[in-house]
Amino acid sequence: MSNLAAELDEILGDATRVLTQPQVVERLSRDFYWYSPILKPQLDGKHADVIVQPLNTSEIQAVLRYCYLHEIPVTVRGSGTGNYGQAVPLQRGVVLDLQRMDAIEEIDEQGIAVCEPGVKLGSLENYARDRGWELRCYPSTIAKASLGGFLAGGSGGIGSVAHGGLRDFQTVRAFEVVTMEQEPRIVLHEGSAVHDVLHAWGTNGVITRIWFALAPAVQWAQVVANFPTFTQAFDFSESIATRDSWTKRLVTVFESPIPSFFAPIKQVIEKDASTIFFLIAETQRAALLAAARSAGGSVSFAEPYAGLKSAPLLSDYTWNHTTLWAMKADPAYTYLQCGFNPDTSREQFALLKNKYDTDFLLHIEWMKNGAGAVSPGSIPIVRFSTPERLNEMVDYCREIGVFVANPHVNHVEGGGRYREDNAQLQTKYRYDPRGLMNPGKMATFVRRVENEVQTA
Repeated sequence: MSNLAAELDEILGDATRVLTQPQVVERLSRDFYWYSPILKPQLDGKHADVIVQPLNTSEIQAVLRYCYLHEIPVTVRGSGTGNYGQAVPLQRGVVLDLQRMDAIEEIDEQGIAVCEPGVKLGSLENYARDRGWELRCYPSTIAKASLGGFLAGGSGGIGSVAHGGLRDFQTVRAFEVVTMEQEPRIVLHEGSAVHDVLHAWGTNGVITRIWFALAPAVQWAQVVANFPTFTQAFDFSESIATRDSWTKRLVTVFESPIPSFFAPIKQVIEKDASTIFFLIAETQRAALLAAARSAGGSVSFAEPYAGLKSAPLLSDYTWNHTTLWAMKADPAYTYLQCGFNPDTSREQFALLKNKYDTDFLLHIEWMKNGAGAVSPGSIPIVRFSTPERLNEMVDYCREIGVFVANPHVNHVEGGGRYREDNAQLQTKYRYDPRGLMNPGKMATFVRRVENEVQTA
């Protein structure tokens, strides 16, 4: 390890960006995989030999050139806010930490942001809103998550009810990727070609420059509506989420007792109710309040949104932050990632509740798909007892027509987001013929000697 660090010091010419302190290396080799009781024992203790923090693409090329020559594994890290162990190195080597590459180069007249991968999504949101734009979608970890990490390991989030996820509506216009070859190349992916690398966990290249589409900024309001039953809450949320007449950024539904887990904001939640969190256009706030009350609900909070400094910030309790608050309340909880059929969702809810009762708590995130239809995505809170029972829940969901992206597996293919045309795998063969990029995370990759000959 000392020789590796010394040679990387020489490549960068700056020893302060080659980190070997054991505690630092361990911290920067982790993400939030411990959300999963299956991944935690698999990944605990895994770490790199050294952390490298490049400042530019040329330095990345130099590091990859060296690692390719010496067959040293490289794992790319954004901010480490992922939940599936994407950024955990399975075979030691180098963690390429991109947090120092955080420049926002420009936002053009069409609302396309040109950024480096390490820019924090919260910084980009604030910068964009000051210029009349805002993120189309972002995870609940916006304060810490990086744009490059979001592209490599994320899917959607706040804003997806209006703008879909990262794969939809050309939100990701283009990016540059550095390859892991004898002579690393910078390759531009634009249009549909971005899907060769999106959500590939850094297994087939290093994203170094991004063209990211924004939306015109809206003055929002935060609203909390409460209903006596989950059915009433779900029905009302559907009436808002699926109608184009409502301008919304977030529509999240929680079955009771999930809202009781949100200890810091209990004062804005009605006890024992099923609850909806909204980000709605401020101009429609009064109309939403009237509609909620007319539907049999009550409103316990309704205030203008003051950006990411809002207190409370309701998005801190949505998407996978909901899971975090549930785990704080009871460590036996974990989660799944599901998609319900909008035509049969109520029947699917009933089947799940009949089979699992309070061991399967419904948490719905309304989101638009690439075809423009708004449907109930879900990050249900489930009680863990054994891996076998958790896998049985996954199998039963699929049996009744519920899509599951399994968050308890540590490879790209197993999470349910893998491309059927193998575009990501074929890109790995072209860009990483020795399989040195985040090895073990693309399970279908098999090293081919002929590829090395062609690229050498």
